[in-house]
Amino acid sequence: MLGVTDYGAFVVAFTIFLLIPGPGNLVLITSTTKGGVRAGLAATLGIVLGDQVLSWLAVAGVAAVLTTYPTAFQAVQWVGAAYLAWLGAKMLLAKPGAAPILNIKPHHYLRQAFLITLLNPKSIVFYMAFFPLFIDPVKQLGLLTFGLLAATIAVLAFAYGVIATLLTHFFAARMRRNPKIGFLLEKLAGLCLVGFGVRLVLTR
Repeated sequence: MLGVTDYGAFVVAFTIFLLIPGPGNLVLITSTTKGGVRAGLAATLGIVLGDQVLSWLAVAGVAAVLTTYPTAFQAVQWVGAAYLAWLGAKMLLAKPGAAPILNIKPHHYLRQAFLITLLNPKSIVFYMAFFPLFIDPVKQLGLLTFGLLAATIAVLAFAYGVIATLLTHFFAARMRRNPKIGFLLEKLAGLCLVGFGVRLVLTR
């Protein structure tokens, strides 16, 4: 299909990738809990934009560059891990009643989700090693083939983000009645982000 070796398998594989727990899912849930549906949708757009940047960078040959120069990839890992750990530490150190780490203004949610997606080595590895496997080098139609995959990624990521946002908002509305639960969840989210950062460093 337009130079894609197995489009159905690509859709299934990317959907599974979206479902894997990670920083992207965490920032999406946290954003919705803090700022409601509008914030969740803004975070969703940030994730979609981050995915698009990574996919087109892979197309442009960044994957080959990082494979040839492993030091460059290692640097990306360190930056991503440090950013996640820094964000998580801020959430852990925040006091009750303090301004939320993930800001209420929608453009901040978008930026936060965009950066987390862009700096997450798990996403980078996916586009480096997995994305090119679905491109037929003989039948590929250049930008048309790459555009199809990029558009598919955008649609799937957006649909997943909308569903996750609505479900999170549904449950968050009930949790807001007990502020202590929200505070504990924020600490748990911060601990998870720090854990993600540490894990990325240890498994690099």
